[in-house]
Amino acid sequence: MASMNLFRVQSSSMRSAKNAVSRSLAPCVRAVTQSSSSSMFAQASPVMRSAPTMGASRSSSSRRGFSVKVQAASTTGGLKIDLTGKKAFIAGVADDQGFGWAIAKSLAEAGCEITLGVWVPALNIFETSLRRGKFDESRKLSDGSMMEFANIFPMDAVFDTLEDVPEDIATNKRYAGNKEWTVSECAARVGKEVGKIDILVHSLANGPEVTKPLLETSRKGYLAAMSASSYSLVSMVQRFGPLMNEGGSVVSLTYIASNMVIPGYGGGMSSAKAALESDTRVLAYEAGHKYSYANAPIQKELAATEVGNVAGFLLSPLASGVTGHVMYVDNGLNTMGMATDSSSLQRSD
Repeated sequence: MASMNLFRVQSSSMRSAKNAVSRSLAPCVRAVTQSSSSSMFAQASPVMRSAPTMGASRSSSSRRGFSVKVQAASTTGGLKIDLTGKKAFIAGVADDQGFGWAIAKSLAEAGCEITLGVWVPALNIFETSLRRGKFDESRKLSDGSMMEFANIFPMDAVFDTLEDVPEDIATNKRYAGNKEWTVSECAARVGKEVGKIDILVHSLANGPEVTKPLLETSRKGYLAAMSASSYSLVSMVQRFGPLMNEGGSVVSLTYIASNMVIPGYGGGMSSAKAALESDTRVLAYEAGHKYSYANAPIQKELAATEVGNVAGFLLSPLASGVTGHVMYVDNGLNTMGMATDSSSLQRSD
């Protein structure tokens, strides 16, 4: 069961109210979320070939096998997504079978420009497969064109700077021939070659001891899972946040093991997903204040049309994987543990 965390650096002003929209239809195991300030929606009909595997390692045995079919919206009217002119950076795509690829394809259908950050050891295989046409069937869009990537950059989200890279990794032949692949270097390259971005997608998870019960997980394995699967989001927002346009969105992918026991999903991965969810909530508040303080989430006026837009999403084919879920439409107020006008939250200039 997959789900998503979403936060935005919004633009507007002062008050917020609490609203919730819920939907109960046929159960499914997918999740889709809107990733821009657009109020228009495209028709999407995701199809699962198989349920997500328990593993979170980088081995092929742990990949989630599925495909997503996205249909273009009618040009004669109705709801649609229009991300024309928007730019997205997606970290965590290594083939055409993962959630990262599915997100890229949905964004491409909406006209978004896509840049990928691919794990360094997988980069050569990915680019070779792309070049030889092995992904061509998966790249086909509803209008008959092929999904294109504006840029494909190497990135290993476990390392923030070049100084963090140990000798055994720096000299590893799987990293040979690549450069500027730490988070800070990749972000700098995106800033230089892509410019400002509107969407940041964190589709990363790795636990070297994922098959071990938590009772048998080593400290090294536990911390490795936390580093690759949760702190990587913090690092990305630190470095990519300054590159984002106002109104931009950040999405991270989580798993139900964050708050329920899933036997077999070990090695600290359940803890990493719980941390990822918590970090997403905190970053929504902190990043909004850091990059657009006056317009941070929770402080903007909530419009009835925003509730209507979310209801439109939930009632559309885009939400075919969402059921029995209560979705708050309250500018993030539900995530706060204290009043937003508390003196302790006031910024000191």
